[in-house]
Amino acid sequence: MDMRKAIIAQTSFSLRLSSHLLSFSNNLAFSPLSLHSLLGLLAAGSSGPTHDQLLSFLGSPVASELAALHSQISNVILADGSAAGGPCLCYAGGVWVDASRNLKNSFREVAGSVYKAEAHSVPFRSMPEECRNQINNWVEQMTTGKIKELLPSR
Repeated sequence: MDMRKAIIAQTSFSLRLSSHLLSFSNNLAFSPLSLHSLLGLLAAGSSGPTHDQLLSFLGSPVASELAALHSQISNVILADGSAAGGPCLCYAGGVWVDASRNLKNSFREVAGSVYKAEAHSVPFRSMPEECRNQINNWVEQMTTGKIKELLPSR
């Protein structure tokens, strides 16, 4: 994999996304890296036209290139350097799927090892409020209390 090309593609994605979002508002904060990571994770779990469209949008010829880039990002850039006097960065990713749907073990492996995302199967259909609370508690814990209610009650 050519890391230089992967970084150029990620930068191009970030600039396209910024340009598009700024056309709606000039008072905006977002993380292009987080969105790129999310879409890369979706590409890892998709197939067919959806897979091809995600790769095209992200500027990557193959999902393995995205995985290699995000593996480097999570292991180097997002590493907690506070023990050595560096910054403490926190990155949390989660995949929440209804328990009636099975996630492939290969996807769980890529989600965890490459994207550092936890994969959870929960009973959304039969216990939606409990699932909402579980997700909110997880997000609150992962953000050290900065985000308390990602999913508000109805």
